Amino acid sequence: MERLILAITGASGIIYGIRLLDELSKNFEVSVILSKNAIQVIKHEIGIESLHEFKQRFNKPNIKIYSENDIDASVASGSYKTRGMFIVPCSMKTLSSIASGYADNLITRAADVTIKEGRKLIISPREMPLSSIHLENMLKLAKIGVIIAPPVPAFYHKPNTIDDIVNFIVGKLLDSMGIENQLYRRWNGQ
Repeated sequence: MERLILAITGASGIIYGIRLLDELSKNFEVSVILSKNAIQVIKHEIGIESLHEFKQRFNKPNIKIYSENDIDASVASGSYKTRGMFIVPCSMKTLSSIASGYADNLITRAADVTIKEGRKLIISPREMPLSSIHLENMLKLAKIGVIIAPPVPAFYHKPNTIDDIVNFIVGKLLDSMGIENQLYRRWNGQ
């Protein structure tokens, strides 16, 4: 089974990361890394109270869950082969650390490894408005091939529910990694 890494940081929009994990776990071995701030946001936005409860909810043989402090995890090494990495949602703190090469936890180390190994890294920054510092960090990463995919919904598919909007974003993220999906109705012209 092909491997992917999914990091979830402490930005609002945890629903995107959770929905992405649901989709990825259908066909991939997924290493999930949660930041300590992600646990707080998950508690507030999703109602999952702890890392332990998160691990229970996503207890599947093809899902491995790590905290950002598990720096000795396999995903911290370039010899651990993966198709690539998602960071959804991505806090500006995490984005800044990656742009600066500051690999001080498992998320930023795994991202650093993904970049140095030439693998696909997709970051979904969840902040607005954006400052020039945010934009400069995104540009710096984009110039080295990191895909910057903010969770900006479209409305041409006429969403009726929040799930429709979330599925559109997750579908676009999967598209960016080259993963086939039918999560949203694609634009075919008028």
